[in-house]
Amino acid sequence: MKKELSAPNSDPASCPVTFCLSVIGGKWKPVILFCIANDVNRFGVMQRTVAGITKQMLTKQLRELEGDGLISRKVYAEVPPRVDYALTDVGRTVLPIIELMKEWGQANMQ
Repeated sequence: MKKELSAPNSDPASCPVTFCLSVIGGKWKPVILFCIANDVNRFGVMQRTVAGITKQMLTKQLRELEGDGLISRKVYAEVPPRVDYALTDVGRTVLPIIELMKEWGQANMQ
């Protein structure tokens, strides 16, 4: 049985898909979340792992993910300073979506 789709609504407050994309959409956020879930949780390592991302873009995306409550940031008072990123409980709920994206990509890459 096919489920009927309603017309898309671009208001994130009333459309769950638009809301989801506003939080995890874009070129970098799913990749960053995947990295953190796989223990790539330090800024420098993440920047080397995510091909093509600039330092400024990585910083911006990490701040947005933190602001949306998907990741947490822990600063260690040591020299040199160390910052670790981790998924929050809410962030872990996104992992099945990221995993399905990975599986779809693997199945459809030429």
